[in-house]
Amino acid sequence: MGLYSLSRWPELLSNLQQPVYFQQQGTLVLWHRQDQAEASRFTQLLQATQTRLPQIPPLQALDAPGIGQLEPSLAGRFSQGLYLPSEGQLDNHQLLDALWLTLQQLGITLHWDSPRQPGDFAPDQADWVLDCRGLGAQPQWPQVRGVRGEVAMLHAPNVKLSRPTRLIHPRYPIYIAPKENGIFKIGATEIESDDLSPVSVRSAMELLSAAYSVDPGFGEARILELVAQCRPTLPNNLPAVRRLGPRCLQVNGLYRHGYLIAPAMVDVMLQLMQGADSALAEQFEVSVSAP
Repeated sequence: MGLYSLSRWPELLSNLQQPVYFQQQGTLVLWHRQDQAEASRFTQLLQATQTRLPQIPPLQALDAPGIGQLEPSLAGRFSQGLYLPSEGQLDNHQLLDALWLTLQQLGITLHWDSPRQPGDFAPDQADWVLDCRGLGAQPQWPQVRGVRGEVAMLHAPNVKLSRPTRLIHPRYPIYIAPKENGIFKIGATEIESDDLSPVSVRSAMELLSAAYSVDPGFGEARILELVAQCRPTLPNNLPAVRRLGPRCLQVNGLYRHGYLIAPAMVDVMLQLMQGADSALAEQFEVSVSAP
């Protein structure tokens, strides 16, 4: 789904009414010496995935000079790393702004702060009802659970990282994602909880210290946001679709991969709206079932 979506994002973004930051320069994976065992396990998982899916570009092992060649500001700071070519990123804030503007210009009416359930719509009242409520669908889909995630947004003009950088961490994956104008997102914690309270001190310290350990330039960064939210997740951590009626579909469980696999799931839904089955759902092993 990720590879498919990477190929679809440029086309989808080209149809929006304002530009959205998108790049595809790969991902750099780093680790400190004390996390070598975890890095070896992660590398083995990637290699097993590439054996199963040979269309994925092969990872590249890096030594210290190789890391410095990709990211000059990190020269001499890490002795080993991995480069995952062709991986991409986009600015989700810009995407939401562009989608909102495009919907407005198409004359679409948006109803904010007006909760609805599929049963609120009488038969034939709507052409289609698409339930994408995430955790809001728990009363009808009790298998959906929340996985808490916390993210820091920083303004760090002294940091020159040019691509997403992932730091192997013993508790959860930590990434540093560069945006435009010196903005960086640092995330994301992964806690089995549906707690929606603000970011904890522990999580904030872990995220910020991890960023600082990668590039000391983050020491003078300014904190713009500390955000906590829960990801809607199913027991197998994979997305699924349910048919609630002849013209009513429910999609959920995108977990921490929402923006990554959104184009694939959109195309699955479009195929289901046009016919009884979806070849893409079968290809991606997305469950399509009745409640």
